[in-house]
Formats: sequence, C-alpha cells, structure tokens
Amino acid sequence: MPTDDSLTSNELFTNYQVDGDTYDELFASDGQPREHVAKLVGHLSGLGRERLLAAGARRDAIFMQQGITFALVEDGGAMLDRPFPLDLVPRVIPAAEWESIERGLIQRVRALNAFCDDIYHDAQIIKAGVIPWSLIAGRSEFARAAHGIRPPGGVYCHVAGCDLVRDRDGSWKVLEDNVRTPSGVSYVLENRRAMRRLVPHLFRDHNVRPVDDYPAMLLSALRSSAPASDEQPTVVVWTPGTFNSAYFEHAYLARQMGVELVEATDLVVRDNMCFINTTRGLARVHVIYRRIDDAYIDPIEFRPDSLLGIPGLMRAYRAGNVAIANAVGSGVADDKAVYPYVPAMIKFYLGEEAELDNVATYHLSDPEQLEWALARLDQLVVKPTSESGGSGVFIGPTATDAEIAVQTKLVRADPKRWIAQELVHLSTVPTVQHDGHVEPRYVDLRPFVVYGQTVSVIPGGLTRVALPAGEMIVNSSRGGGSKDTWVLDHDHDPTPPATPAPAVKTASMRSAPMSAWASQQQQQQQT
Repeated sequence: MPTDDSLTSNELFTNYQVDGDTYDELFASDGQPREHVAKLVGHLSGLGRERLLAAGARRDAIFMQQGITFALVEDGGAMLDRPFPLDLVPRVIPAAEWESIERGLIQRVRALNAFCDDIYHDAQIIKAGVIPWSLIAGRSEFARAAHGIRPPGGVYCHVAGCDLVRDRDGSWKVLEDNVRTPSGVSYVLENRRAMRRLVPHLFRDHNVRPVDDYPAMLLSALRSSAPASDEQPTVVVWTPGTFNSAYFEHAYLARQMGVELVEATDLVVRDNMCFINTTRGLARVHVIYRRIDDAYIDPIEFRPDSLLGIPGLMRAYRAGNVAIANAVGSGVADDKAVYPYVPAMIKFYLGEEAELDNVATYHLSDPEQLEWALARLDQLVVKPTSESGGSGVFIGPTATDAEIAVQTKLVRADPKRWIAQELVHLSTVPTVQHDGHVEPRYVDLRPFVVYGQTVSVIPGGLTRVALPAGEMIVNSSRGGGSKDTWVLDHDHDPTPPATPAPAVKTASMRSAPMSAWASQQQQQQQT
C-alpha cells in the first residue's frame, strides 16, 4: 500500500467500495460510474487528493471569514461556531429525474397548504373521517389562536422544505415535511458559489441549473402575500437573535433580499398594525418572514414568558393588517404524527394520487401497531412526533439490547408521542475524508418550495451528508455536513469521456433486514 505522499491523482477512487445493499449515486452496482456523472468522476480523479484537501482548507478559511457558519451545541452546553461543512464532491440529479421530483413536491405542498386552510376553518377532512380530530387537537403545533384566520392570498406554506431520501432501489421517498421555519437554503446558495470558486473545472461538460435566483423568488412570494395597500409592501426578516443556530441564514436572506433583519424589540403593534422603529419614526410593516416558532411570537396569546415575541402581533394578524410567513399554525402540517396522512390529503384536496411515496410509518398510539412495532424494535426507526433536528431519533438496527430496552420503556410510557418507520437504506455519495480518502457517506435532500402567486421549486436543494462512517442522521445539529446539489439541464450531454472514468469495488449483497407491515433561542429550529 503506497504512502499518502506517493499517491497519484488517479488513485482517488482506488479504495472506494460500493455497498451492494445501498444505492450509490455516482457508481452503479457493477462499480462503473453512472452515465450522467462519468465525466465528473474523471474530473475528480484528475483533481486528486492533495488538491481536494487544499481546496477544502481554502473553503474553511473563506467560510469562517465570511461568517458562513453553523452553531453546534457541545456536550457541555456551549455553542461552537464552525464553518458549515461543505464536501467538494457534488451530488448530481439528471433532468428527467428532477422533473418527477418537482411535480411531486409541488403537489405535496399544495395539499399541505389546503390542509392548513381546512383545519382552521371548515375541517372538511375531519368531517369526512380521513383524519381523526383527536390526532389534530392533541398536537402541540395546532394553534387554536389561528382558528378562523385566513392569511392574505390563502397561502400558509410560503416556504417548505420536504426532506427526501433515496431507498436501495433508487426510488425517492418523502421522509418528513417542514413547513414551519425550514432552514438551510442560504447554504445551498453559498455552497454553489464556493464550488464555482474552489473547483470550477468540475462544472466543465455539465450544464448545471442555477440556484442564485432564490432570494428574488422568495421576495416576490412574500410581497404577493401582503395585505392590500396603496404603498409598496415592506418586508422584514424576523430572527430570534444572534444566539440562534441559524442566525447566519436569517441575516443572509435579509441581505440578499434587500430588506431589514429585525428582532422583537425593533417591532411594535399600534392600532392593530405592525410597525418598525426607524430613525424617522415608525414605518408600517406589511409582511414578516419569521424564523421563530409560534410559541414565542406573541406573549399575549402564546407563551407568556416569551422574551422573543411582539405583544399584540396576533391582534394585527387577525385583523388582516400584516402577513406572517409561514402562517401561524402551519406547523400542524409538518407534525410527524400527521405525516402518514399526506397521501390521503393529496387525494382528498386535489383528487390525485401522490407522486412521491411516504416511508412506511406506524402510529404507536394504535394498540395493534404499538405491539407490532415493539416486537420488532430492532428493525425500525422510532421518532418523537414533535421534535426536529434529529433529536430523540432511535435507530433499531444499530441499537444495543440495553438501548432497545430503554426505548421500549419510553414508548410504552407515552405511545402517542412516537411514530415508527421502516428503515430506509439511504443512498450514498463519495465524500472526502480528513486524510483525502474518498468514502461513501449517507445523504438526504431538502429541496425548497416557494409558494406565492405560483408554486416554484429551487433546482436541487440542500444535500445533507452524515460525515461519520455508518451514521444515518444527517442533520447539521448532529454534526452533519452538506454537498452542492446539481440538477442537470436537458441539453446536458451524458456521453462518457474518451478516457473511461475509474471503476470501483463492489461489496456483496446483504440480506434485507426487515419485513413490512400493512435557552428559548436554542429551542428554535435546527437545520
């Protein structure tokens, strides 16, 4: 085995091994590069380990200098600011495949938006017996204060981030929906800029769809949601503050859209209208893009101990004088206990079959499903219904007997707090390690959907990658990183290069492991 100093650029993928039990997105099961990425694999091989490591060092220095960071909570509770981890091997999605994903996302968000409107008004889906009222009424994200309020334009889910995963057969599935305050889009934009700056030749021979029009797309959607007025709508981005883990994104989006970044102390409600304090006095605010959960937005109608909220904001919202994006109460649509019903919502509201499948999910509040799941806990993933950022997730196939026993007690103590899902064998993408070696790591995808006068999807989204070997939780709050996601345009030529890209080793197939059965700022969202 040669030493690192003697490694040549052609050896980048020498020890890369495709696991026959997972879907690798660059290499097929025979170890050959997939057709649409053959040229990319060749360019990466030519780049080599040393230049990849050097580009990674420049990336970290640039990210820290520009404040492109993510605050990670250490074991002692301290917040550690680190450069947002960007892996330099991109993830590539062919045009036709993306079109199918895009259709499914637009369909899903339209149904979730209709569900929000229905649940706070006529509740027809409840009356039809599609979803039990007891489930909705018992959810922490169901906002009774939003009952009877219809936001301007009837849009609740202005920004959605639906997390997608790829199963072992290459099929895409929705893992969960995020329609409260989904984060991560700033890293999508900065990842692309960094890649074009650090490794521009990787884009050679690939017609990659741009993502840099997202701020304009978002601003247009926010302005379209403004209450009727004779003046140009004033939009602000509302952040909980600098101690929030996603503060960089809040400031970034405000800057890119050319609007004010505000905290609660900058806003005030007078005469059922919201105003911002300026050097010239009070100026009306028409649209608030809030990055703060419902519980904290108004201490009069939600948590009375909130130091982050604006007293009287719900009064102005109820009067129709200010739009809040995403709409108050929209979180009921992304509760994990509601997630299994989304295909039924699509059928109920749109009269269509779901374009994107759910992961098989079981309600543990149902006694039959509870006993079935507990008997097979070593095969399932168990999630708390009201948590985010990967918090509290239990992965049965990697758990010890002692951990399974503890999880069994937790579930039995409060079954309605949990759901169980079949384990999805996440797809892998080659990922650069600290020593320059390239190894497969699990990934998911968070595309961003913007709902304004039309529903639009940014091409690609945030690919999150679990950096430790064998880790399946990709969340940044759990130490995960990211990749630039390329969506190829139709005129991309997938013809393989004249010099064939290297093949890699393929592991033998394993047997399928499971059967199927029918502080307040730190409490805010995590990427």
